[in-house]
Amino acid sequence: MSEDLPSPQMALNLLSQSGCSSRVIAHCKVVAALAVQIAEACKKKGLNVDIKLVQVGALLHDIGRSKTHGVDHVVRGAEIAKSLNLPEPLVCIVERHAGGGITLGEAEKLGWPIKSYLPNTLEEKIVTYADKLVEGQRRVPVEQTIKKLSKELGENHYAVARVKKLHEEFSSLIGDSDADGHIT
Repeated sequence: MSEDLPSPQMALNLLSQSGCSSRVIAHCKVVAALAVQIAEACKKKGLNVDIKLVQVGALLHDIGRSKTHGVDHVVRGAEIAKSLNLPEPLVCIVERHAGGGITLGEAEKLGWPIKSYLPNTLEEKIVTYADKLVEGQRRVPVEQTIKKLSKELGENHYAVARVKKLHEEFSSLIGDSDADGHIT
């Protein structure tokens, strides 16, 4: 798969050409660095993970923010990724990173194309999780993300539960992160 992917520099160029702001690009760079760190930790634990796919997917995950800053940036981003003829695994990373994922039923309620937007592959989950550990250009502990989501959406909102589940999954796979959101 890696041979079909754009290079990291090409991914950054695509963000610029699509109209992403320098703030969005900076955010994507930080998410990519963390996602690669998580992917490498997974590889050290013996998991089969495509690190280049994680890196390029994390760089491109917010390409839809060139058109909107709403949660639907994942839908717009997937449209952009498809129009650029990017490989399907990249399109899926872009499309499935919102919150902890969005189900078919939730997508229908949002008026999105009716399908599941839940991260499935390890690479999709890594990018989704890394994105939840970065606010702007700063790494944050998962507890901060959960607290912020709980305040915005309510403690029992599905997004809060899915972020907690992702954190539990990665904690069991590779260990926990420290207070600064760094993988330990």
